[in-house]
Amino acid sequence: MRLGILGLGLIGASLAKAVRPSQLYSEIVGYGHRQTTVQTALEQGIIDRAVSSAAELVSQCDLVLIATPTLLAEQQLVELIGHANQLERPPVLTDAASVKGNLWRAIDALELPQWPSFVVLGHPIAGSEKSGVHAARADLFDRHRVILTPQSSTDPTAIAVVTELWEAAGAEVMTMSVQLHDQVLAATSHLPHMLAYALVETLATSDLADDIFQFAAGGFRDFTRIASSDPVMWRDIALANRTELLLALDQFSAGVQRLRTAIEAEDTPTMTAIFERAKGSRDDLLSKLDRSSQQD
Repeated sequence: MRLGILGLGLIGASLAKAVRPSQLYSEIVGYGHRQTTVQTALEQGIIDRAVSSAAELVSQCDLVLIATPTLLAEQQLVELIGHANQLERPPVLTDAASVKGNLWRAIDALELPQWPSFVVLGHPIAGSEKSGVHAARADLFDRHRVILTPQSSTDPTAIAVVTELWEAAGAEVMTMSVQLHDQVLAATSHLPHMLAYALVETLATSDLADDIFQFAAGGFRDFTRIASSDPVMWRDIALANRTELLLALDQFSAGVQRLRTAIEAEDTPTMTAIFERAKGSRDDLLSKLDRSSQQD
């Protein structure tokens, strides 16, 4: 099989590095709009060959991964489906975007007779605050989860092909609905990034900004690390998952207000209960992660 990768940033380049040792693919073909990135990927042996258009990936490869930012991935997926539908034997198309609902809606808007059987939407729950081909790591997906959101008309063979791709990268593959995916990721990934950005921006515009950042300790650095992520990428994610993210922000705001009210009233029982529940929940999460790691 030939593997095509559209987008040679952190995710696309890391996946190419991760699957190469498996020798599942006779050739890894890449396309990116920045020639310097493509050239780096070629020089580092991340891809075997580059093509001059996304359409060539569809016509020359058996499996194509769209590894571009969420809103761009939506446009490109629609474009690639158009090219694939002209072929007698279209390749399997998948993606790595952080939001699935906008891609699903874009395909639905095409008003095709049924969901394209060769399309399998997916999302690796892995990443870094660093970006670009130079940040690519072969172990980026190792022991991380990948969520696939197949539809009723998706070809089981296509699902198997995409599953094999991510398993070759060391990931654990799961499936869920598009709606559940976006709800879960809004709470566990998108909301924390919004909070990190908001906290750093709020403190940076404070009259005490110089003193605050001078004396910031490890906890502050840990919590705000993800505020170093690509701003444009996260702007697009926030827009693509707007409905679910707003719900998550509202729930968080209500929680902050409960805590503020308790502090203002010196309501120590309520404050203690909030802190204890939070600590207990996080300790349980860490315990489950430890057990899962030991089983692996």
